[in-house]
Amino acid sequence: MGRFKPLSTAPVPERAILVGVDLGRSDWSCEESLAELARLAETDGAEVVMTLTQRLDAPVPKTFIGKGKVEELCSYVRSLEADVVIFDDELTPSQQSNLERIVGEPVKIIDRTALILDIFGVHARTHEGRLQVQLAQLQYVLPRLRGMWSHLVGEQTRGGIGSRFGQGESQLEVDRRLVRARISTLRRELERLERRRGVQSKARWDSGVYRVALVGYTNAGKSTLLNRLTGSDVYVRDELFATLDPTTRALDLDEGRKITVTDTVGFIQKLPTMLVESFKSTLAEVRAADLVLLVVDVSDPHRELEIEAVRSVLAEIGADKIRCVTVLNKCDLVDAEQLRAALLEHPDAQVISAREGTGVRGLLYRIAKEAASDSVTMSVLVPYEKGLLMKMVHERCQVMRESYVQDGLLATVKADARMASTLEPYRVEDEGDGERDATPEA
Repeated sequence: MGRFKPLSTAPVPERAILVGVDLGRSDWSCEESLAELARLAETDGAEVVMTLTQRLDAPVPKTFIGKGKVEELCSYVRSLEADVVIFDDELTPSQQSNLERIVGEPVKIIDRTALILDIFGVHARTHEGRLQVQLAQLQYVLPRLRGMWSHLVGEQTRGGIGSRFGQGESQLEVDRRLVRARISTLRRELERLERRRGVQSKARWDSGVYRVALVGYTNAGKSTLLNRLTGSDVYVRDELFATLDPTTRALDLDEGRKITVTDTVGFIQKLPTMLVESFKSTLAEVRAADLVLLVVDVSDPHRELEIEAVRSVLAEIGADKIRCVTVLNKCDLVDAEQLRAALLEHPDAQVISAREGTGVRGLLYRIAKEAASDSVTMSVLVPYEKGLLMKMVHERCQVMRESYVQDGLLATVKADARMASTLEPYRVEDEGDGERDATPEA
């Protein structure tokens, strides 16, 4: 066996060069944006060998970066044996084509959007998630299709037999038609799934269960917080976009009320518009929430920019009017002075460490307080034959006191507006509470 050397089957990471252009139009500096791009590339399995930057007033129409910078890029690609060049901004199809021609094969030229789409393709787990990613990928690819059979175009110029059918061009049109047909099929399937999700969401609405959605920048610790709150085992890893598919878990508050907590896809700056469009049915879970917990990595120096990026996407999907509580996570990674500075910017925030469990009880108390903010205290007499309603009283209300009398369950409960309207026909006057029962609590 000494003659044979075992061969490693581990995948070899692609060597990547990152390219960024400072246009002076973003709150993020070019260096900060490229640092995030490097994390995205590493999440996708690449090894970043260098970064290249240029300051421009506007992108160069032909190659996005200047002619001299393109020549510099080509020399770095050869000397560093790079496999892929990743641009921090979206390239037009013609810019990508021109750069591929200049840099030469087999080096790939991609942009930030293509990189994010590739990560999403790897991390999508559910059927709906895969459909959403595929739709976004096809929408991205459609304008970038080039004739796979373009070598046949040369035959058209020679004339004679077989030259009168425009093989290259017709094949490209066939490719485009197939992609458009697939896009239409995916949209119909996603619309069907969205209608089903709408029915499920309405059922949850009708059930009166209070719904909490976790949102935040990617890698802020949303999945870790979901696991900490509900005792579940959702996939957690220190990488960008570890979670794509929404995960909902039930949670029983100390007061006896049952709520649901939903983990959602993380946001990022320069999130491709096509991804927001494709994932609207998933993000509908956020729009349907009663309370949004905006989870922030308090140890991240760019947290304020990240919060703005998240709020921008929330506004884009119409979820910016929902009651929101800021949660400063990872407090175990900062010192007291940094924490004080963060609390000065967000005085109403909850400070926690989802990994260590610090501050979680305080967060649960805050959730219970928010859930009870529109509650009504009332006394009801539920007849014994209304067994389902009795169950709802115990599951969806905070039962302050109860007793079983001859006619049914006599209870004083704290109920939300939807449950209060359901119990209104069974309301009775409680001598101890008087008119106070009908008054919403502050």
